[in-house]
Amino acid sequence: MTQLATPPETHPVDDLEPETPVSAPLWRRGILRKNGAALVVLAVLAVLVIMPMILVLVAAIATEVPRPGNSGLGSLTLDNLKVLTSPDAVKGLVNSLMLGLGATVIALVIGASLAFICARTDAPWRRFIFFIGMAPVFVPALVGALAWSLLASPSAGFVNILLADLGLGMTINIYSIPGLIFVLGLFYAPYVFMLVHSSLSMMNADLEEAATVHGASLKTMFRTVTLPLAMPALLGSGILVFALSMENFPVAAVLGNPAGIETLPTYIFRLMGAAPAQANAAAGIAILLTLGLVFVTMGQQWIVNRRKFTTMTGKGARPRQVPLRGWRWPATIFALVYFLLAIALPMGALFLAATQDSPYLYSMSQMFQGGMSFDNIVEVASAADFQKALVNSVVVAVVAAFAGTTISFSASYIRYRTKSRLGALLEQIATAPLAIPSIVLGMGILWTWLSLPIPIYGTLIILAVACVAVALPQGYRSISSSMLQLHSDLEDSAVMLGARRSRAIVNVTVPLMRVGIVSTFLLLLMLAMRELSASLFLFTSDTRILSILVFDNFENGQTAVAASISVLFVLVIAVLAVLAQLAGNREKKQLAEASDSGTNSL
Repeated sequence: MTQLATPPETHPVDDLEPETPVSAPLWRRGILRKNGAALVVLAVLAVLVIMPMILVLVAAIATEVPRPGNSGLGSLTLDNLKVLTSPDAVKGLVNSLMLGLGATVIALVIGASLAFICARTDAPWRRFIFFIGMAPVFVPALVGALAWSLLASPSAGFVNILLADLGLGMTINIYSIPGLIFVLGLFYAPYVFMLVHSSLSMMNADLEEAATVHGASLKTMFRTVTLPLAMPALLGSGILVFALSMENFPVAAVLGNPAGIETLPTYIFRLMGAAPAQANAAAGIAILLTLGLVFVTMGQQWIVNRRKFTTMTGKGARPRQVPLRGWRWPATIFALVYFLLAIALPMGALFLAATQDSPYLYSMSQMFQGGMSFDNIVEVASAADFQKALVNSVVVAVVAAFAGTTISFSASYIRYRTKSRLGALLEQIATAPLAIPSIVLGMGILWTWLSLPIPIYGTLIILAVACVAVALPQGYRSISSSMLQLHSDLEDSAVMLGARRSRAIVNVTVPLMRVGIVSTFLLLLMLAMRELSASLFLFTSDTRILSILVFDNFENGQTAVAASISVLFVLVIAVLAVLAQLAGNREKKQLAEASDSGTNSL
């Protein structure tokens, strides 16, 4: 949800076209011809984002929803909206707000502290601290919630078993509002870390040095200079975490359901899964959740846009390093504790659960009496269900990553390389899913493709469509970031030398952006692999993916199987994350080299 930089001055495609009299027909004037590609991309985005949300809105005030064999919506009624005042809806809203606010506080404290330690201090192991700040973002929320269920279940959690063995009369209950807040805060802290670290790293040290020269102490300088300059990043990331926590389904489902804690996303899921399904009432709740996130997202954009906080100058001033003195190692220990809570303990719990012969443990000594065995993991890996889900996940992820990268490149090119009036609209639609809960978008996609005369429901294609829609904002911004770093002169030079615009794009722009394109592809691949919420209403028994398989096994009480699948799941995502990181690290280096080689090839 960060803002894209203002693009450099370019020579848009339309500048190269001759003018035509206004009185000429639309086609001869070039209006349709020049906007043909933009209209195609707009139509694709309309099916991905606009039509699903329209159908959710209409379903909230209709008597029917599209079903297999029936695409009608019945008649209009406002009775569905009565669900908004029901005790369950009010309770779900209150719980969602509590989780959002609590998780935001924890994420801000952890993420901002790690960002400051990593970017502005002399604490040891800062490169490792940067890895610590980023790592949890690659762990699916479902896997993290399952891991903490294994760790802190009040009856059989590993931590509680250890506390009982030590004779300590206390029990940690993760199935509670504080427990959910704790887990959400842990796994959303990286979003704060990324935004605040970027702000602190780009901050001009001249302002802080000026404050010091005028007699300000370190504490005063931080309070009057550093903190105000970082405030947009703090507020923006805080609102982002609030929105993500409000719409989160996996953590609320895994840790909230055992204690009867319901949020708006889990309430929507319950209404859709009822017998008979209360789809229209679910649409009413979905509208409430979506409107809330829209206002939150608008608030974040307003906060970021209203402040003039650009402090990086052409000199490339290096941020001032703050000496921690006696707090150097305590700061590093703080980061290591976070790593323990967010990565080491959860992954260790999954590994232990996956390698135990019995899921029922009463003491820590019992855990190690029979030794650990990889039989469960091997059995799960060789099971037909897992192999089918793995293949389905790979197919869905590859198709979604390819389609998402193509759509993102097309929309970004039209926005920043042409004078099409549709460019800004395409950008708004492409980033709109940031304000749409994934579970709501999944509902809309279900009804969209049941309404269209294209039979993709029940296939892997509809799952890929959902993954593209959910991850589109990240793909668009990743591609746009690379495109804004590449000036259009090389492409325009190829056109001036006689190449067609399409050939210049394929032979000049795409090769120069290849690292950014590959990085975006891998990012979307990873996001599609871990997606759950948007797929909840779209899969069948033949199209289950890994995230659905983990959730189903957990719901059915197959904890060891769910843990084994999760271990393999995390390994797959870790490989993708490493590949994405390597591609990202090469982008800046290759951009300069590619620019030189691109000039020579014209």
